[in-house]
Amino acid sequence: MGLQIFTLRNSISLASKKCYLCFVIPDISIEDFAYPLPDERIAKYPLPERDSSKLLVYRGGDISESVFRNLPSELPKGALMVFNDTKVVPARLFFKRDSGARIEIFCLEPYDPSDYNVSFASVSECVWKCVIGNSKRWKGDIISFDCPSGTQLAAMELKAELVSKTDRTGLVRFSWKGGEPFSRVLELCGQVPIPPYLNRDTEEMDTERYQTVYAHIRGSVAAPTAGLHFTEAVLEAIRAKSIDTETICLHVGAGTFLPVKGSRVAEHPMHREPFSVTLDFLRKLRDGGRKVVAVGTTSVRTLESLYYVGVACIEEGEPSDVSQWAPYEREYPYGLEEALNAIIAYLEANNLHELNIGTRIIIVPGFRFRVVDMLVTNFHQPESTLLLLVSAFVAGDWRSIYDYALGHGFRFLSYGDSSLLFRKDSL
Repeated sequence: MGLQIFTLRNSISLASKKCYLCFVIPDISIEDFAYPLPDERIAKYPLPERDSSKLLVYRGGDISESVFRNLPSELPKGALMVFNDTKVVPARLFFKRDSGARIEIFCLEPYDPSDYNVSFASVSECVWKCVIGNSKRWKGDIISFDCPSGTQLAAMELKAELVSKTDRTGLVRFSWKGGEPFSRVLELCGQVPIPPYLNRDTEEMDTERYQTVYAHIRGSVAAPTAGLHFTEAVLEAIRAKSIDTETICLHVGAGTFLPVKGSRVAEHPMHREPFSVTLDFLRKLRDGGRKVVAVGTTSVRTLESLYYVGVACIEEGEPSDVSQWAPYEREYPYGLEEALNAIIAYLEANNLHELNIGTRIIIVPGFRFRVVDMLVTNFHQPESTLLLLVSAFVAGDWRSIYDYALGHGFRFLSYGDSSLLFRKDSL
């Protein structure tokens, strides 16, 4: 792994001379994060009991294994455990042209209205950014939801109109009759968007099992899968150990399934994902002084993004989306508490009780973690941004973890087994 130097276009005047700001992006070959993953090691279905999955524990370079229901015994007393309470929406819809061609539409995020809650509350039409399957056969005509005539769903007359298209994505206007909110339309007509690498159709049990037990805020098109192992019994055992549990919300986008484009990580564009945290949570994070356990990579991305949101509040006076390479642009002189204080001050000054923002942050080897000490996560695809995050978290020791998991019968990906990783420099 080397370094690539990128020069920003902006310049500043210093002693009558022009000085260009430069930043360093880790020059990483994605091939260095390949490993053999036989198809039979990919868990196509969840285990009958959520908390019966295997648990790999990585602590200070040592690896052991347990069962997920024993997770509370592995955690330090008094820690702060953070969960992503986003809820997966049944975002896959199937439409049919008059010619008979079947068109799959996968809703990604609302466009008009752009607010999730407002869009879900729409009662006659809304526009969403979508992935369009079989897009070459959709010529822009208005198409109808594929369902038997004479049924309740047919009476809704759900239709889709292509507003614009770029490659496989586009803006789609949905319209329907009956006055149902769009959230109900999706519940009636949509399917749970299970990952494509499962190579099977959505089944009835996926409606429950591809959702965490604490899912609350609708908006994700993919589950934060680290949370799929938790049961109410495990959560109670965690709280009984004086571990504080809190929630944030990051809506997981379809980009989580996309492989890294190109041979170098620097060439890969990260997708934007919206997230929200409450003012009370920010105060608790600032004042706690406790070890922080993130449940899932989405929680890590949210928590670590907060520092750079705070930097924007300090330097620009207001929060802004976190760019992909913000952590690597330069050295930052601010501490975590200072950054959090800046966000808190902004929210208080504007009488806001919640921060709503977005992040494109990419976490790769060389990243400086400022918030998270422990990570609960599944086993991820080869050559993925999620595996890069894991490598960054364990200071490059990901291969020993994955070699152990492959050699000891662990199940991989969304419905697979779990791990608890301790960051080396936080032990």
